[in-house]
Amino acid sequence: MFSALNISSSVDGNLSHVDPQQTLRELSHWPIKVSVIVVLGLMVTLGNVAVLLVITSSVTGWSRNSRYFLLSLTAADSAFGLLVMPLNLWVSVLKEHTDGPDALCHAVAFCNATVYSTCMYTLAMISLERYVAVFYPLQYSSLMTRRRTLLLIAFAWCFPPFLLSPISFPGGIIEVHFSTASLVCNPSYSTNVGYSFGLTCLIFFPCSVVMTYSNVRVWCAAKRQRLKLRKYGCARRSRLNVASRVLVPVMAAYFTCWIPCMSAMVYNAVSGSSVPEWVEFVVVWLPTSNGFLNCIFYFWINRSFRKKFQLVLQRLTLALCPNLANAIGCCEASKTQFVSGNFDNYNSVHERSSSVSSTCTLMSMA
Repeated sequence: MFSALNISSSVDGNLSHVDPQQTLRELSHWPIKVSVIVVLGLMVTLGNVAVLLVITSSVTGWSRNSRYFLLSLTAADSAFGLLVMPLNLWVSVLKEHTDGPDALCHAVAFCNATVYSTCMYTLAMISLERYVAVFYPLQYSSLMTRRRTLLLIAFAWCFPPFLLSPISFPGGIIEVHFSTASLVCNPSYSTNVGYSFGLTCLIFFPCSVVMTYSNVRVWCAAKRQRLKLRKYGCARRSRLNVASRVLVPVMAAYFTCWIPCMSAMVYNAVSGSSVPEWVEFVVVWLPTSNGFLNCIFYFWINRSFRKKFQLVLQRLTLALCPNLANAIGCCEASKTQFVSGNFDNYNSVHERSSSVSSTCTLMSMA
């Protein structure tokens, strides 16, 4: 749904009104666009694969529920590079760009919309869990049980396919065409403005409201706590502000990636006017970059995660290339890292991380 900007085609979905010169001009930029998409896909895939290698093992400061939600987010972000990008590039190679909608494009458009929506719902669930942990720490175990956590994750993965199912039916209420400007199979929401706004109100706005309210409340509470500790001389001035380091970048990246796409979609549906070719390409693929930025803001700025990744990488090197590992002393480095990691965990029980447990620790220090 959110990559859906049928702008290179005519607004009413009739491809007979497409300007041939405009189509040829868009096709001439195909190699450049494919290169950008491939590079973005590799960044998203490699970043999330590295995250999966670490988060499937134990990481200091992350509770069980936090790991479940973060695993769900990583899986949704990985689908950008492993599913969304290959499918759309495959269609761009195989499909005749002047043909009308077909079953293949409907299936790809449904996949695009489902992955994007699942990612947003998962981000909203993470924000909601952080809010509960910070403001209801004593009731957290009863409110966020393992069963409820798994149900929330199941909702984030199952509700979007149900809601977006009309996109998958050729000849249904939603027309789908391949856009030569963005190289994406795009539902033509301009033919059904009411349905377009209905999907927007059920996915984008609820998730944005939950994320904004939860993260702003947590950030304000963390700031007040930090000022209080500093006032009484209990705060370490050298310690970075976890809330500013994590919550602010997460929200800034989310709205930066999604607002242009949503604005262009609504503008196209309401006014019936098209946007320039490269504007469409950028706003359609910009939300995909959020899958790579999540790796940075949720994981790589966490010292425990970086140490764990170094240990996992050393062990993989030792297992795959024992001769090379012995030559460079990887075995000794692994032992040193393991010992120092245990020592550090003993002396800093409450490791500051971007997960809910670190934020809860920050709020309960006093």
